[in-house]
Amino acid sequence: MRSPTEIRRVIEGRLRSYLSRDRTGIRREVLRLLVKTKSITIAEIVQELQKQFVVTFHAIASMIGIIASRIGILRSTRNADGVNSYELKEKYFDVVIRIVGVC
Repeated sequence: MRSPTEIRRVIEGRLRSYLSRDRTGIRREVLRLLVKTKSITIAEIVQELQKQFVVTFHAIASMIGIIASRIGILRSTRNADGVNSYELKEKYFDVVIRIVGVC
């Protein structure tokens, strides 16, 4: 069984590796949006990112899926309409802020 410190170290490594492949800055911006908002849907992320980047709903949904499942730092909730909203897990705020450098 891994200790909480070891789990944080593994997640930090996964996050750094994920961001090392970010050529356009979209991944970093997605993480900034997750830090700045309490809860956000994929449609809201797409709407915000389209101000700076050319993105599709499916591309952002894929990014969110990777961040939620492989890296493991997101919590997902579904509302009555069936729309998922995502939020950053509290225990990983400091890791994400340190790596992404959110103001």
